[in-house]
Amino acid sequence: MRTYADAASIRSLVRETEVHKALYIDQDLFELEMASLFANTWVYVGHASQVPQAGDCYTTTVGTEPVVMVRVDDSSQGIAVLYNRCPHKGVKVVSEGSSHVGKFMRCPYHAWTFKLDGRPLGIPLRKGYENTGFEHTEASHGMAAVGAVRVYRDFVFCRLAAEGESFEDFFGESLSTLDNMVDRSPEGKLEVAGGVLRYMHNCNWKMLVDNQTDTCHPMVAHESSAGTAVQVWENAPAGTPKPMAVELFAPFVNSYDFFDGMGIRVWENGHGHTGVSDSLHAAYTPVPGYHEAMEAAYGAERTRQILGDVRHNTVYFPNIMVKGPIQTLRLFKPIAADRTLVESWTFRLVGAPDLLLERTCMYNRLVNAPTSVVGHDDLEMYERAQQGLRSRGRDWINVARLYRPDEKVEGNAVTSGTNEWQMRNQFRAWVKYMTASMPEA
Repeated sequence: MRTYADAASIRSLVRETEVHKALYIDQDLFELEMASLFANTWVYVGHASQVPQAGDCYTTTVGTEPVVMVRVDDSSQGIAVLYNRCPHKGVKVVSEGSSHVGKFMRCPYHAWTFKLDGRPLGIPLRKGYENTGFEHTEASHGMAAVGAVRVYRDFVFCRLAAEGESFEDFFGESLSTLDNMVDRSPEGKLEVAGGVLRYMHNCNWKMLVDNQTDTCHPMVAHESSAGTAVQVWENAPAGTPKPMAVELFAPFVNSYDFFDGMGIRVWENGHGHTGVSDSLHAAYTPVPGYHEAMEAAYGAERTRQILGDVRHNTVYFPNIMVKGPIQTLRLFKPIAADRTLVESWTFRLVGAPDLLLERTCMYNRLVNAPTSVVGHDDLEMYERAQQGLRSRGRDWINVARLYRPDEKVEGNAVTSGTNEWQMRNQFRAWVKYMTASMPEA
């Protein structure tokens, strides 16, 4: 049994080209991730369009911490993120999912009430607390807020820790992916639309994160699903129009050369993306009226720049992936060392033709849904890995492909599309934030 009492014990789990299997199977290490990694990084909470009016709430988790995102006022930064816990007896104040609480929040157990920013408002039978020292207790301060909140182009992030790295320093140039996705709207605005797909995976959350920039698996793992869909269409009668579904499926079974040529960009702090010069989303059929709406809003040259940036999967460490050209976001929510809830969200480009949202929602259903044939390919691999890593045969996982001893990330590095550099980048970030508040040996 390993112990993780100091920074040295954490660093010993990550080598230059290998990581120890404990990162995926050790529940004690998982609990430490929740207390350290997910507290010291900026984690995605939700989108401002989910709470459009004052009093609107959305409950979720950051790591395993239950939180509530609350619209406090109409300003661009007027969103609070609070721990979803009454300071009285610990009951969750806001019900699951989306709701509207009005002008204040009320605990369903004893009717303690709180302002929308969590400050105390009222307590029934208040006199019963006189001369008890209540004003010196935690409960007197109301619902606790997380350490810091930042709304960036309507994407809401928080850092649980009160002190730590700034939002700008944590994300750096990687925010350009969110910029590009928002700028694809002729009005520069996104809205959550089409619902959310939730899909439980019996595997560690890092397996999903690793997979987003693993470009050596699609043509293998997805041959029986996407490959079959393409084969069926190719055998259709001559002149049969290419269905949207086939157009979305087909790129998954491109060659190694295609994926290698796509390129990977690596940023600091574990962020990176596939699809520098090409991507699976680069050759979709044009949507009538969209290009014209973009040129009217941005001009021809700026439109060319926006739509020509076709990044595939952008990983925002620790646990989200964004596909700007198809307007989807996947959130990998850790539950236990061997259990992860995946949420797949779709966005509407405000001011764009509805056919774009139709394509986005179809992609989400075909690829990310519990009923998806493509998603099940990956899930089977994750579960096989989760089981296989418990064997005694080997202790280390290899991430050495195209490694160079002088490999560093200082802002923005570009490499070939089949390099495992981005995976190594994520593990270096894992060590950095896991040890941020730990003592040395």
